[in-house]
Amino acid sequence: MKVSEPFTPKSASVNSRPEMDYYARAFFRNIGLLSRVEQERLRNSCVAIPGLGGVGSSMLIALARAGVGKFRIADYDAYDVANTNRQYGASSQTIGRRKVEVLAEMVTQINPETQIAIFPEPITDMNIDRFLSGANIVVDGLDFFMPDTRSLLYRKSREQGLYVVLTTHLGFSATLQVFSPRGISFDDYFNLRSQMKFEDKILAFIHGLAPKGLHRKYMNTNKLDYTRKRLPSLDAACHIATGLAVTEVLNILLRRKPVRCAPYYAQFDPYRMKYKTGYLWMGNRNPLQRLKIFLAKYFAGADSLKQRENHIPRSAPVNGQPKRQAVKTV
Repeated sequence: MKVSEPFTPKSASVNSRPEMDYYARAFFRNIGLLSRVEQERLRNSCVAIPGLGGVGSSMLIALARAGVGKFRIADYDAYDVANTNRQYGASSQTIGRRKVEVLAEMVTQINPETQIAIFPEPITDMNIDRFLSGANIVVDGLDFFMPDTRSLLYRKSREQGLYVVLTTHLGFSATLQVFSPRGISFDDYFNLRSQMKFEDKILAFIHGLAPKGLHRKYMNTNKLDYTRKRLPSLDAACHIATGLAVTEVLNILLRRKPVRCAPYYAQFDPYRMKYKTGYLWMGNRNPLQRLKIFLAKYFAGADSLKQRENHIPRSAPVNGQPKRQAVKTV
């Protein structure tokens, strides 16, 4: 299949009675929460989703079930056993298959009328404009550890006048931010600069996502692996993130109420039964936020040093000199 070629389902028709509108029947239960006019607007809307991991795949399916009729999806990865705990499409039957193809099949099984363009390749400067072409909104499903690709996505979306909805899972909780093409930029909110170290970008990203840090009471931050690029995750938290993000996507597409864009933020943690919203003035450039990041970096460095010291053999040299052994007297 060619890159970005519209996906064609194996069975293009599940409705043997052409006089009946499959779409109207499939999404009839949305009416009452959505009007028929709004449902038709979703039918003609296009959502771009780069990244189809735990959150990206869940948002794609939820939006398809809401009746969104057009998608542009991108992910260069194939399913692995490690994806099973949280990702739609991941099963013993799909290991080794491309995520974009498996999920495109799932979407067209939900709604055979869906128009879906797939990009089985990384998002880069070379294809970002083509990927965003025709989209009405962007939903960020990128991997947590892709700060440079994420900056590119937000910069290009801003240039094209597109809202970007950002959600992620942290522990049992989920966060939400919306970036307007006219508001504070992604890089300015998170205070990201190209010359920053990778670890510093991730640290800034985490603190900007959840300024109140509801997850810190119970989440083992030592399991945040910068080298292997791993973050503890649960399917339940991915679904919470999906609920927050999809609700906001529908609000923006249907123009229902004013959008609270960054530097507004939200975090919901059902484990602690807490929901926090706020306005982070200046984003991560806020003096208090800068202090939090500094202290987190300091203690992370101290913990790392302590762990290394604990792994030093007892007879190892200290400062280049062999450790003096105690003499047993008789």
